[in-house]
This record gives sequence, structure tokens and C-alpha cells, in this order.
Amino acid sequence: MKAILQVALDLLNAHRALSIAKDSVKGGADWVEAGTPLIKSEGMDIVRKLKQTFPEKTLVADMKTMDTGALETEMAAKAGADIVCILAASDDSTILDALKSARSYGAKIMVDLISVKDKVKRAKELEKLGIDYLCMHVGIDEQMIGKKPIEILSSLVKTTDIPIAVAGGLNSETVADVVKAGASIIIVGGAITKAKNVAEETKRIKKAISEKKSIDTTLFKKYDKSQLKEAFSMVSTPNISDAMHKKGAMQGIRPIRLGFHMVGRALTVRTMDGDWAKPIEAIDKADKNQVIIVDVNGGKMAIWGELATWSAKLKDLAGVVIDGAVRDLDDIIKMDFPIFCRHISSNAGEPKGFGEIGAEIKCGNQTVQTGDWVIGDDSGVVVVPQKISQEIANRALDVKEHENRIREEIKNGGSLGSVTKLKKWEKIVG
Repeated sequence: MKAILQVALDLLNAHRALSIAKDSVKGGADWVEAGTPLIKSEGMDIVRKLKQTFPEKTLVADMKTMDTGALETEMAAKAGADIVCILAASDDSTILDALKSARSYGAKIMVDLISVKDKVKRAKELEKLGIDYLCMHVGIDEQMIGKKPIEILSSLVKTTDIPIAVAGGLNSETVADVVKAGASIIIVGGAITKAKNVAEETKRIKKAISEKKSIDTTLFKKYDKSQLKEAFSMVSTPNISDAMHKKGAMQGIRPIRLGFHMVGRALTVRTMDGDWAKPIEAIDKADKNQVIIVDVNGGKMAIWGELATWSAKLKDLAGVVIDGAVRDLDDIIKMDFPIFCRHISSNAGEPKGFGEIGAEIKCGNQTVQTGDWVIGDDSGVVVVPQKISQEIANRALDVKEHENRIREEIKNGGSLGSVTKLKKWEKIVG
């Protein structure tokens, strides 16, 4: 069968989903999917609205059913769904009941293999049950840590004759590969729903599918561990804080001037108020592009100044963050070197040599270890633990893409309140 483009509307508000769906259909989307977040937010009413708006299009309801297969399939089919999605991890009895219900109401069943360990084995079992479609799905959370759907697709294609849908961070650069690997249905979510111009991006993806050729995407790609500096350079510290669930931001640490965008791995230093020996020794120990992070416990005597800045700049360090004081501000501002600190002070102490380099420290009330990623800009400094750095880089890019899309909707005549339906989500008290 000719590869089908299915647009996944994983949004929260019906008005945005309908608007984006209209533009994606203009761009050539074949199937329209009411995504799970959208169904949970708007209920079956969004399935009805989508069917009323696109009566000629195949409508997919991603119910992610795990139990009560017949009941949930009936709900979705009566609301207008042509295809209902069930989880492969559910019991066979649930899937069989869903199939019976689907046949009664003229719908079909797609079974999602997300989080199933032995996907090939389960695919064989599902084929015997009589399902209509399989979905090879790498979830958004899995995408953030680098998993890709194509890794298992070829094995599934060899296993079954059931049409296979593929979902998981696909865009115009990657859809050609999954088509070549044998996918029949290409499910694209964020690359369409977050695009500045939804119709044009859909056309681009449709062209990549039909020509089986990679085309540059207008959105950010997913980054691996070797590309994190590039990824963190593309996002702001608020983007990163949002990606970390409002965590990671240092308190009370500010840039010495506006305009820096600092990105690097941490080399930690602990010292006493006014003792500038260890921070200066750290310059010689640091590797190129590292950020020296100094815990002075908020001390107000300077442990850093012009000469230290020259040394760090000529060593090609990425910057310095000091939970304490800096001096020689008039000179170091001219040097265009990223410095973030708590205090500015003319007074300096003596190089007594207390403290240590490379140990776990606290800076701006955030725990920092050598090797963590440190990002600084006009809004402040955030720390990303190295063990979750790939995930957070990709989540921060995702945050930025969502904001970019909302910005376009505001420019087209909305407001932040109307676009996000703010009142709808206010907590009801009493």
C-alpha cells in the first residue's frame, strides 16, 4: 500500500487542535488522529468535532486502551473514529473484546507496541488475534533519551503482513528511512503541530514520504550525547528550567552584563570568603570550554578579578560562575568573557589555599558536580546533571518549539490567555 501520512494531534485544547488539523489537511495529511492527551482533555467531544470537520478523512482515536476494550472502542466508534488504538501490553481478552466491538460499529483496531519488551513475539500473537494495524511507537519520553522507532521496524516487517504504523519523533529528515524500511503508515506529531507554518511543513513531510528522500526539517532534531553543547546553545535558561520541571536554576546569581550565552561542563571549586587561591589554581586545571563554578558560600570579599579573567579567557574557558564576589568590574566588562556572580566588591582577600577543586559543591543553592552542564544567559544560570543531560537538552528544545508555535498563534490574532484557554485550566477551589 502507498504510505499514508497520519497527523497526531497531541494537544490539550480543541480549538488549537482543529486549527492545526485544518492546516495539516491542506498540506496533504491523509489521516487525522485525536491524540491521547487531547482525548483526555476534551473527551469524546473532540472525536465528534474532528469527524464533523473532516468527514472524508480517516479518523484515528488514540485511546491507549488497557482495559474495558469493548466499552472504549464503542465510545470512540460511536463518536466517529474509524480506527481505535489499543495497547499491546493489555490482556488478549481486552483486545479480542475491542475487535468484536469494532466489527459491530464498523471500525478497525490498531494495536500500539509501546513499552512491549519483545515486540516481534507480541506482533505474531496479535496477528493471530486478527488485529488490523500494528503501531511501532517510541514515546515522547523515550525519544528524549535517544530511542528511535526504526531500530526494530525491519524485524517487525519480516514478522507480519499486518500494515505497520510508525511513530516517534519523525520529521521530513527521517520519514524516508521508515518508508524504505517497510512502514505503511507514517505518524507525525510535533514536526507538524509545532511548525511555524503547518501546511507547508506537512507538504514537506508528504514530499519526503512520496519521494523517499530526506528533506531538511524546519524544526530542531533530537540530539545525542556528542552534540549537547550545540543543543544547549540553542535554548534559554528558562527553556531548560521548564524542561526540568522548574528546577535547576541558581538563586541570586546574575551576569556581570547582559548578552552572554554561556554553555560548558563544570569544574567545581570550594573556597573561603576572600581566599582566591583555589579559583586561580582551577584555571590551570580546567579543560578548554569548561565553566569554573566557585562556591564561596555567598562571601562578599572578591575572589576573582581582571587578571583571573585574562587567564581564563586566554585558556579558552567557557565562563565562570561565583557564589561570592567579583571585582574590577569596569575592566572585565570590556573583555567579553561570561562571568556570573552574586556580589560586586572592591575588597579582595589573600591566597591562603583553603578549599578544594573537583568536589561536589553548592552554588546558588544548586548542587553541582564536576562534569555537569552549566548554561548561563541574561535570565541567570541553570545546572543540568550530566546523567540526564541528553534528555534535558531535547526536552528544552521541545519546550522552545512549543513556545514558538504559540507565539505564531498570538501573532495571528490571539492572546496568550485565549490561545492556551487559561481559565479552563484554573484550579477550582471550594
